[in-house]
Amino acid sequence: MELDKVVEQRLEQKGVSRRDFMKFCTFLSATMGLSSSFVPKVAEALASPKRVPVVWLAFAECTGCKESLIRTMYPWIDELVLDVISLDYSETLMAASGDAAEKALHDAVSKNQGKFICIVDGAVPTADNGIYGMIAGKTMLSVAKDICPKALATICVGSCSSYGGLPAAAPNPTGAKSVKDAVGISTVNIPGCPPNPINVVGTVVNYLLFGKLPDLDDKGRPLFAYAKTIHDQCPRRSHFENGEFVTSFESDEAKRGYCLYQVGCKGPETYNNCPTVKFNAGTSWPVQAGHPCIGCSEPGFWDKMSPFYKPL
Repeated sequence: MELDKVVEQRLEQKGVSRRDFMKFCTFLSATMGLSSSFVPKVAEALASPKRVPVVWLAFAECTGCKESLIRTMYPWIDELVLDVISLDYSETLMAASGDAAEKALHDAVSKNQGKFICIVDGAVPTADNGIYGMIAGKTMLSVAKDICPKALATICVGSCSSYGGLPAAAPNPTGAKSVKDAVGISTVNIPGCPPNPINVVGTVVNYLLFGKLPDLDDKGRPLFAYAKTIHDQCPRRSHFENGEFVTSFESDEAKRGYCLYQVGCKGPETYNNCPTVKFNAGTSWPVQAGHPCIGCSEPGFWDKMSPFYKPL
């Protein structure tokens, strides 16, 4: 299989060899739960000149989810944007502003109605008809109700858009809600504070490969990333014996530290693939660094999982 020459040249300009690119495709395939036979197909999907139109809406959020995405490993965000998707609107990443930005949004939606993917980060303020979040003189609530139902699919990136997240924490004066609850549509949820960017890329690639979004659990999360608990995948995991947690020393990492359950780790009740894909190009993740999981990818975070250092 020959990769698209333009994509290959762009990667080389960034210092990424064909071998590095194929290593990324192998890692992505494994993350998505695909066999090694899919690696060439994943590479072909990433190099395909056919691009999916995407509109990215930002509501009540801290920009952390987008910051996480633009610091993903190969391909970097410019290759992802320019060669895999057509990012037609994003307040944070686009050069346009003001009326030009609003025109880009509405042109993209009208031109691709029913064909574009809407990505949303941030909860939707709903109290007092949504006046606590405004964009271009319109409430975030009205924007969400206008744009999201016109999309082929709505992907919620981060816990705020997926479940309400921190903006919805008590006492929640703005009435912040998830996109699903605010708009009344089904969404693909990629929760986390922030989520791992590989899960965002994997969701888009799943659509490019199979023409559909990935299989989801009962909370709208892709099963390839959220099928197992943090605890079940953690090198520090423990098991019960005589009513007490006993550390299972199954790796060198486990030998360097006990299970963090007693200091509040929410791993036994949190579904995510943090232990296997890690962060910062696979360098580490919170529990490896000695901090208990805070359950940021679960519905009800923050209220349900705090106080963070109290055992479940």
